[in-house]
Amino acid sequence: MRTWAILILSAIMTTTFPEITHGDEGMWLPNRLPNDYLKKTYGFEPDQAWVDHVRQACIRFGRGGSASFVSPDGLIMTNHHVGATSIAKLSDSEHDYLKDGFYAPTRDAELKCEGEELFSLVEIRDVTDQVQSAAKPGMTAADASAARDAAKSQIEKSATEETGLRPEIVTLYGGRQYHLYLYKVYTDIRLVFAPEQGIAFFGGDISNFGYPRFNLDISFFRAYENDKPVKPESYLKWCNGGVSENDLVFVVGHPYRTQRINTAAHLGLLRDVELPMILAAYNQLEVELFQFQDESEEHRRIATDMLHGVQNGRKAFKGILEGLLDENTMKAKNALEKELKAFINADPKRVAEWGDPWKDIETALNKTKDVFPAYYLAENRRMRMPTQFRVAKHLVRMAEELDKPDAERLSEYRDANLESIKRGIIATGPIYPDLEQMVLTDALMRMARMLGGDHALVKAALDGKRPAERAAELLRGCKLIDQAERERMLEGGKEAVANSKDSMIEFAKLLEVFARPLRKQIEDEWESVETDAYTRIANAMYAKYGESVYPDATGTLRFSFGTVKSYEEQNKTIPALTSIGGAFELSREHKNADPFNLPESWLKSEKKLNAAVPFNYVSTCDIIGGNSGSPTINRDGEIVGIIFDGNIQALIWDIQFTQEQARGVHVDSRAIIESLKQVYGADAMVKELVGSSM
Repeated sequence: MRTWAILILSAIMTTTFPEITHGDEGMWLPNRLPNDYLKKTYGFEPDQAWVDHVRQACIRFGRGGSASFVSPDGLIMTNHHVGATSIAKLSDSEHDYLKDGFYAPTRDAELKCEGEELFSLVEIRDVTDQVQSAAKPGMTAADASAARDAAKSQIEKSATEETGLRPEIVTLYGGRQYHLYLYKVYTDIRLVFAPEQGIAFFGGDISNFGYPRFNLDISFFRAYENDKPVKPESYLKWCNGGVSENDLVFVVGHPYRTQRINTAAHLGLLRDVELPMILAAYNQLEVELFQFQDESEEHRRIATDMLHGVQNGRKAFKGILEGLLDENTMKAKNALEKELKAFINADPKRVAEWGDPWKDIETALNKTKDVFPAYYLAENRRMRMPTQFRVAKHLVRMAEELDKPDAERLSEYRDANLESIKRGIIATGPIYPDLEQMVLTDALMRMARMLGGDHALVKAALDGKRPAERAAELLRGCKLIDQAERERMLEGGKEAVANSKDSMIEFAKLLEVFARPLRKQIEDEWESVETDAYTRIANAMYAKYGESVYPDATGTLRFSFGTVKSYEEQNKTIPALTSIGGAFELSREHKNADPFNLPESWLKSEKKLNAAVPFNYVSTCDIIGGNSGSPTINRDGEIVGIIFDGNIQALIWDIQFTQEQARGVHVDSRAIIESLKQVYGADAMVKELVGSSM
């Protein structure tokens, strides 16, 4: 969904909107930092050289995480859970790097991660006028959306020809602005270091989104070009001193999505339709994964990464739903809407220009909300399907889309995105048949459970069979588990897909009969209206509140800032920093039982480790999913940690920012160096990071 944000306090309890204030709120564009506020509040005003240096050093890890260059030889730091999929792909029944960890003491020992991509932002261009001017007066919302899409396609094509970089047009402020982001893409990525799962995710699901924490949620990779380590234009240097309470810190990464512009009606749809549906899917799949893991040690290994992702999603969406069920959240939203509506209605010119976008959104939602369940299921949006189906769906859609002009294609199949999709299809393995069977059975059962056995989509998908039987049939006739077959189908294109008798290809074609019309209906009747309405709301916001605004998260580079700060909970002060010694104390309290069982390497190293070294800490930095792996830096642009989580109170940040108790959770830079040296003997890495073996 297209989203946007205004600086809004959750403490709004009255029917009038108070004076806008910053606090530490904001996911700021690199070309629009709130320098006046930073100077007034913290006595710090970053110059352009500081911003450019940090921007160039901070990168996007794949499509859903953040990372940074931390050495002149292309060494990259991110979270363990961000790199987990790549780490799991490198593992097998003999080498479980996810469970046991990995360290390459020499460059030759580093492991290549097939299919992984890193995106380094090179340039941002404002293309608002070019995109907006494509939509002519009198056009329907759907036609205007198509016209803007055509303009975006042409801009991306021209940018690729001009620069050779990967283009991405980003919608900001609900459609008020459009920026062209140009990326250098690195495709030769190699694993250098990963700790054991037991310390990276210490405390497991019990501690997830909790605090105090004791997690070494880090991993290191290296980018290569022409078989040589990349020499990045900028990299972040290490700060040996770390942080103290009340220190100003910055988190620079790629927050995936926030929904702070959403109207009350839109939040109602999220609360009453989308989130319950998503949670039902996550809850059931989590149960199935637990049962699957219990069947064998190999099942445990191959399902671990998926299970952790499902558990994380389930807990995150549950937290958002709980926040939306809090009456104060909706009161705050209604107060903002009332104030802005009054501003528009006070001037006939404003009414003529902006109308009533809230009513338009509500009307569109009411018109389309009944088809949302089928749309989500058919389009596999957050409704997990097995790998072979996802590959088949791409092949089927590409066969149809690539015959069209670039501007007329589904957005994900425009030329700017094709290279990533093709690489993902080829390097999608390893694929595990038993896991595929479980996931597909669960997906088919989910369709029936949510839509009912008589729904046309369900009848077509099941073909009169039980879900497990139908899943086995589809997988038995599918050859896409073989990389050579995927390459053959990709190279053969439309003709190969048309002539294919592969059961999963046929299944993907079958579901397309339902998915395409549903997607078109949602795009024409909801998303196009949404974009138009939120653009008008954004314009009204700008007219009333001026430049004190930032756009909602879009998966693109943002700067957040805040202070290292404790908080009060249940009449207790929760300290800002934890220590390495605290991890051993917590483990002993639980008799080193799962999920508080420290790895053997840590137990053996306890006497060597400095128990007083800070391990994790919390800050008021405004973060959300996608920020995982973002470096935490100080005023000098030096590494003082890495973000890996938020506490439970921060889950509502998707909708609304608060900082009374909500906090981002970081790994302290000092704990990283202490553990690399004392537990893992990774002196070469320590030297690369800090300049000596210490």
